[in-house]
Amino acid sequence: MTERGAGKGERPIDRGRHVGVVGLAVMGENLSMNIARHGFPVAVFNRTAARTDEFLAERGGAAGIVGLHDIADFVNSLERPRRIIMMVKAGPPVDAVIAELLPHLEPGDILVDGGNSFFLDTARRGDELAAAGFNYVGMGVSGGEEGALWGPSLMPGGPKEAYDRLEPMLTAIAAKTDAGPCVTYIGPGGSGHYVKMVHNGIEYADMQLIAETYDIMRHALGLTAQEMSDVFRRWNQGRLASYLIEVTAAVLAERDPESGDPLVDQILDAAEQKGTGRWTSVSAMDLGSPAPTIDAAVTARVMSSMRESRLQASKILTGPDASGLPNGLTRDALLAAQEDALYFSKISAYAQGMALMRAASDAYAWNLNLAEIARIWKGGCIIRAALLDQIRAAFSGPEQPANLMLAPNVAPELNAAAPGARTATMAARALGLPCPAMSASLDYFDSLRAERLPANLIQAQRDYFGAHTYRRLDRDGVFHTHWTPFE
Repeated sequence: MTERGAGKGERPIDRGRHVGVVGLAVMGENLSMNIARHGFPVAVFNRTAARTDEFLAERGGAAGIVGLHDIADFVNSLERPRRIIMMVKAGPPVDAVIAELLPHLEPGDILVDGGNSFFLDTARRGDELAAAGFNYVGMGVSGGEEGALWGPSLMPGGPKEAYDRLEPMLTAIAAKTDAGPCVTYIGPGGSGHYVKMVHNGIEYADMQLIAETYDIMRHALGLTAQEMSDVFRRWNQGRLASYLIEVTAAVLAERDPESGDPLVDQILDAAEQKGTGRWTSVSAMDLGSPAPTIDAAVTARVMSSMRESRLQASKILTGPDASGLPNGLTRDALLAAQEDALYFSKISAYAQGMALMRAASDAYAWNLNLAEIARIWKGGCIIRAALLDQIRAAFSGPEQPANLMLAPNVAPELNAAAPGARTATMAARALGLPCPAMSASLDYFDSLRAERLPANLIQAQRDYFGAHTYRRLDRDGVFHTHWTPFE
């Protein structure tokens, strides 16, 4: 049995590799380099042997990484108990890799799925492998290719004893902040991938909120891409400081090398998605924990993909002039309102995500630590933001709020920003500009603070046509009325 090394040809296998990585797409490559840079010997395997050789020749070999072309040789190159991280596409490819690895594993070995697998698939795989004596860890990895290389946020869930064996390596490779390394044990079963799924749902919401803010800026205020970049750059110095605001400022400043025009103006207005936002919405519905801002963001992406229909509708359906300042607003007043609205809506999206994780924790007996989750999202991940310090503080005490919006360090901020959120939303409505995520964020806030909602009428309607019964405010019990038909 032999291994490959850059410029070294074949040599006897070193059986002391600390960890193996399966899958050499960009995330797998970069994670391997990150692990090797921190002093943990790495072996890699890819179904396409040429890809392994290419990676070793380009940079992996120089980092001390070795590659194997045979799956048995790859597994045998690892120290016991074996640690294997799979960086492959979610779905059937994960099951295929597991099936390929299983004949060569021994009880106690650890398999880690570092992709965006659906949490129920992870739970199923964990149960099946546990019955055979293996440890299965579903680990959310956030930060994109740069994060994988230089420090991601890691969300591992599964057997605690498996995490304990992985912890030194994961702690070393994770992003670091003033609050520590951005990794923690999430919980049993599919909890790690669930938390990553909610992370992505919040990411969808945040991106849509920023896009809606940008849309109002360019129509109502007539700002150029560079002027908008300057605004986002300024906002990134304050309470809105976050990776996605930073990204937005950079994107808006980029010029098309061919035309010299803002590159963003040349990009097709049809957003793609990989499914994690939709999974978040479906889970929220299943658990009865509303996530309307995330729902709106998912829907907005679907609407954007219906470009041919939109182009046709734009010639048939009419609306107001989408330019100029509505309702007598001044430029400075609307810009200030937009900053408030974006901050308000961002809090609303996080509140929905944290509430959803709590509901899932209760439903699946995961015992999630929301403060720790906020801590590990402070660095490395896509939704890292200054706001996470407040969220972490809100869930750190012995008496945690029923909802993030009710936390003593958050509620005053929301109350102060709400008027701006209403102004920005009304401005968008007056101009006929869609702002589904911003509106949903405000609706969540208004629904939560409503002492009475009109659901009493809904209950009466249900009892009228379906005898579904209702409860009363003035007495206990369940009631049904023989309603008088309308004449």
